[in-house]
Amino acid sequence: MSAPVVVAGASMAGLRAAEQLRATGWTGPITLVGDEPHMPYNRPPLSKGVLAGHTPFESLAFRPRAAVTDVRWRLGTRVVAADLDRRIVELDNGEALPYGGLVVATGMRPRRLRCPGPAIGRHTVRTLADAQGLREALTRPGVRVVVVGAGFIGCEVAATAVTLGAAEVTVVDPLPLPMVGPLGELLATALLERHQRRGIRFALGTGVTGFHGSDHVTGVALSDGTALAADVVVESVGSLANTEWLDGNGLDLTDGVVTDDQLRVGGRPDVVAVGDVARFPNARYDGVPRRVEHWSIPTDTAKHAARVLAAHLRGAEAGLPPFAPLPTFWSDQHDFRLQSFGAPTLGKQDVRVLDGDPDGDVLVGYHTDGRLVGVVALGGPAATAAAARYRAELLQQPALTA
Repeated sequence: MSAPVVVAGASMAGLRAAEQLRATGWTGPITLVGDEPHMPYNRPPLSKGVLAGHTPFESLAFRPRAAVTDVRWRLGTRVVAADLDRRIVELDNGEALPYGGLVVATGMRPRRLRCPGPAIGRHTVRTLADAQGLREALTRPGVRVVVVGAGFIGCEVAATAVTLGAAEVTVVDPLPLPMVGPLGELLATALLERHQRRGIRFALGTGVTGFHGSDHVTGVALSDGTALAADVVVESVGSLANTEWLDGNGLDLTDGVVTDDQLRVGGRPDVVAVGDVARFPNARYDGVPRRVEHWSIPTDTAKHAARVLAAHLRGAEAGLPPFAPLPTFWSDQHDFRLQSFGAPTLGKQDVRVLDGDPDGDVLVGYHTDGRLVGVVALGGPAATAAAARYRAELLQQPALTA
């Protein structure tokens, strides 16, 4: 029997990669390794429906397709090292797994603040266990919440905390507006106003220097000299790629795993990367390798990478065009949704209102050299439906030159 394909990471991306390998007709053995004890599950609801108590924890698990019932699952086991020349992956229990093909799907972990003060009362939102612990803390009467980081997760958690009846919710961020990085100033300003109208306070343009309290957090010290009372702190200050296990193989691991335009790692046809750990060039745009932490990327990368890897395992070339996904994201906050198609960050220098008004439902277009490269809707169902109508136009756009 040939050496198996090892999928490092029992995430959505890892599961989809295994399923797509079977969809290509690959019948060889597959071993899927994951450090959590759970089967792959849906993470976006953790900061919204699960935290609010509307989505049961047990409903999050993906139902694997029948084609992967023969996959060997190694859950609660962490990949700690790899020798890509010898084609061996090492696990935290000392076991070594040989492979014929390797799928890197180890994803991200939350970045933590390195500030003095107690650790108890400080939370992140990445895993099922994180969400369970945070929900317990947020449902205590009269709780005061400080969310550090005004990005996607930070804004979603703040909105959920208000819904749960928190006494105070304050969002801290060194940038001048929430989500200004992915959205630009126009929509970020509209988003700020919506959150403020629902009772969320913001401390913008300042950072955290420390935490008050002895055993448990009681407050947050800011760089502008002010202090915020807090019973619960949620740290949403970015992510770190889980790539340490790949050290020593001559790879570029500065921000995820760099791949070529076929999602192959380090010029090796037997190693591919999928999900938000992959830093890949997108032929739809300028070809600059970037990580994309959107819900659509695990499936998009898995489909392409599986076809590339399966072809190699059969001794052939996949003959595929360069990988060129259309990034898609959405974020539910309070009673409105942000819905995006394309790459708004590439067009923030030329932002135009396509429909509606920033004070209500609005659809905004992002342009590069006059060409539409992304759309974002903010509001209710009508606005998000309007954004979806631009999807076909964005898919038909020719590639940008580097």
